[in-house]
Amino acid sequence: MSAKKKTEQSLTAPLSTLLRLPQGPVTMAELDPAAIPGYPGQGKKDAAQRTEALGAELSELQERLFAAGRNDPTSAPSVLVVLQGMDTSGKGGVVRHAMGLVDPQGVALASFKAPTAEERRHHYLWRIRKVLPEAGKIGVFDRSHYEDVLVVRVDQLVPMEVWEKRYDEINRFEQRLVDSGTTLIKCMLNVSFEEQKKRLLARLDDASKYWKYNPSDVDARSKWPAYQEAYAAVLERCNTDAAPWHVIPADRKWYRNWAVAELLRETLAGMNLGWPNADYDVAVERQRVVES
Repeated sequence: MSAKKKTEQSLTAPLSTLLRLPQGPVTMAELDPAAIPGYPGQGKKDAAQRTEALGAELSELQERLFAAGRNDPTSAPSVLVVLQGMDTSGKGGVVRHAMGLVDPQGVALASFKAPTAEERRHHYLWRIRKVLPEAGKIGVFDRSHYEDVLVVRVDQLVPMEVWEKRYDEINRFEQRLVDSGTTLIKCMLNVSFEEQKKRLLARLDDASKYWKYNPSDVDARSKWPAYQEAYAAVLERCNTDAAPWHVIPADRKWYRNWAVAELLRETLAGMNLGWPNADYDVAVERQRVVES
């Protein structure tokens, strides 16, 4: 295929297709954190405008989803956006700039830090199940159940025979979610070792960003090879037809934010949701309002 045809293909194929990780063995070094697949604009100079422009359509699509949930709270669909990535990969930035384009009343955000004492007394999926999105809602996970095969694996918090079983368990869990009407958008925000260093230093160079810096980030950075191995295993072993992984190049913040917003737009548009029919006589109710 010529370079021209490749460019044309990247501009016309759905972004979900371009970013979807093929099933099979994964080599992290082959995933370019600075790539911009499918971006139709001029780069950073028009990215904020293009991302913002998605807002009107996203707003209507989300309202259709929300209306479906209000109309049928037992079987209406929902969406779950999973944001997973190393420190500084931009999970918070995506929440602000991409998920911030939709009405917050229709969004349920959950952030998963180190488990509490109560959470440790339960199965690791217990705290995940508690905050799954209701019908008609968009759920957003800042980190997720994958921490239990990432941090847990790298820091050897449980024996290998324990976390090794979790890949298949997670696949079954996600399959049940999909079967119950939840569409998963799993996003691995792929930041490079070099870019992470720049972002950590930027936090230390600006007093207004000190609160973002955590000394433990450097400890995790020292384990980069182990984390890359753990992420490769997650991407390879939990990349199913029902819940595929999308790898989002995250070295360019403007691309990362646009890409997640566009993935959400594609997903909601693909649901082909209409507006619920009235469960009352519209003519009668209009006359009642007129006479009121």
